[in-house]
Amino acid sequence: MKDFHDVIIRPVLTEKSYQTIADKDYTFEVAIKANKTEIKQAIEAIFGVKVERVNTVRQIGKIKRMGMHSGRRPEVKKAFVKLAKDSKPIEFFEGMA
Repeated sequence: MKDFHDVIIRPVLTEKSYQTIADKDYTFEVAIKANKTEIKQAIEAIFGVKVERVNTVRQIGKIKRMGMHSGRRPEVKKAFVKLAKDSKPIEFFEGMA
């Protein structure tokens, strides 16, 4: 990957992800081709925190139909990032927890 901002696409802001913010667990949508090492380096560089572990999951897009035509929603890769205990929390999520 060229730039850290190409790896991290956006944060995932759902009810379940809000509950894990207090435990320093954050969820991000990441580039499909990004691996765990690249994700860890990107989070540490962008937010200035220390990452303990990264878990990833790929979601295949749902098949949607409109009349007789069918298509697929885009595929998404999510990264569940756990920060180290001595790390500061990510400021972007501070008002949401």
